[in-house]
Amino acid sequence: MYNNMNCIIIDDEPLAREILETYIKQIPFVTLCASCSNAYEASEAMQTNHIDLLFLDIQMPGINGLSFAQTLTQKPLIIFTTAYAEYALQGFEVQAVDYLLKPISPERFLQAVTKAHELFILHQQPHTIPSTDFMFVKSEYQTIKVNFADITYIEGLKDYVKIYCGKKMIITLLNIKNVYEKLPKHLFIRVHKSYIVSVGAIEKIDRQRIIIGNTYIPIGEMYKEDFERKMGLL
Repeated sequence: MYNNMNCIIIDDEPLAREILETYIKQIPFVTLCASCSNAYEASEAMQTNHIDLLFLDIQMPGINGLSFAQTLTQKPLIIFTTAYAEYALQGFEVQAVDYLLKPISPERFLQAVTKAHELFILHQQPHTIPSTDFMFVKSEYQTIKVNFADITYIEGLKDYVKIYCGKKMIITLLNIKNVYEKLPKHLFIRVHKSYIVSVGAIEKIDRQRIIIGNTYIPIGEMYKEDFERKMGLL
């Protein structure tokens, strides 16, 4: 197992690359292997280097960052870096670790890289921490397999939670805190004391509400800042 992450920068703006290069040099567990101005250069760099982390701009000439991420069969960890907040939802749909809105502060950059490093360490320990895309919950007299990809949102009530999977609903005798601990944090976010949402299922954000289909989910005041930060809205 090794703890150092090899990374590349992909951004068509020279100044943006220069800022990221400066930040990366100050972090001991990240090694910069290439700084690329487009997806084609990045693809070539990834042929000659083992890359663990991408700092990926979205709006670029030719292949944009989202399209490039979707072409990767073996995806490194991805941190999107962009000046456009409206791409945040699409960024998380490709399971990005974080979404940094330019101009990027050193503190916010360090927070994102630290999160990526924690995930990287977990991925280095496949025998002790299995990688799964589902969980099992007890419902009445059955134990049911719930695929994370099927969950749109979760509602917590007093002594149980409702897990909504499209038109299907599963009720289980767990509290919302325990359910949240079972979920991958890059796919789900707690937005209220009574609600967890799938980032990929969010259709709109309307002031203090999240809209998923015909459902309106409130954003709690104590969760608002963390939600906006993760969605690249700050």
